[in-house]
Amino acid sequence: MRRIALIIEYDGTDYVGWQVQPNGISVQEALDDAFEKLIGERPVLHASGRTDSGVHARAQVAHFDTECRIPADKFCYALNSRLPADIRVKASLEVPGDFHARYCVKEKHYVYTVDNAPHASAFMRNTALHVHYPLDLGKLNEAAKLFIGTHDFNAFRSSGITPASTERTVFVSEWAKEGSLLKYHVAGSGFLYNMVRIMTGTMLRIGQGFDEPEVIADALEHAERSYAGDTAPAHGLMLWRVKYDLFDTEDLIGGCGPLFVQNTCANASNDVK
Repeated sequence: MRRIALIIEYDGTDYVGWQVQPNGISVQEALDDAFEKLIGERPVLHASGRTDSGVHARAQVAHFDTECRIPADKFCYALNSRLPADIRVKASLEVPGDFHARYCVKEKHYVYTVDNAPHASAFMRNTALHVHYPLDLGKLNEAAKLFIGTHDFNAFRSSGITPASTERTVFVSEWAKEGSLLKYHVAGSGFLYNMVRIMTGTMLRIGQGFDEPEVIADALEHAERSYAGDTAPAHGLMLWRVKYDLFDTEDLIGGCGPLFVQNTCANASNDVK
């Protein structure tokens, strides 16, 4: 039995999220269908995390076990010929049996894109949130810095999933301007349900002048959802990068190579969401 890891890119517009759901087609289900066509079975896929309906991924990671003898680096080519055009496997590689796409995560990096032009773009309607009101980049970054560090992020999660702990560590939290686009980059040890979208929605109110950055400090201190702002729409969010001790997706998505990673992750934390 071999364990294979996939680096997957997808446009989440037409999907109900990563995980199989009864109310529509998920990215996982599309991959299951492609596997069935390829090897005659639907292996169990374990992802680095669940993306919600409408959320995109540049580098989702998933692993599966198989006795199929297809070379590890050829799975990406074989699956892509059977997948819809809005899902692509960017790389595939063999990993040790103790590797786990979720539990071995060391850092996840998301990007939320805001189109701050006077008029919405026809081309970015599915990948960027259009906000026509002027946004203050200085205020956005002043607010973003308050998230850095280890905090109780209970105020920045939606109900529905109760985690073992609501404490998370954020390593990077900053906004960057690219023309009319404002991109929020956030990287951390893991994220709660809708955490990035609520963080973004809270900061957008600050960027528009409705609130001051101090509301974030208050929300972190009181750890109650009512202290935070709105949940930003899903379509502006993208899972950008995932880091493991074994590999960094940034080093792999340039192409499919004949790779075998030999390290292990036996000491990785099991509380990564």
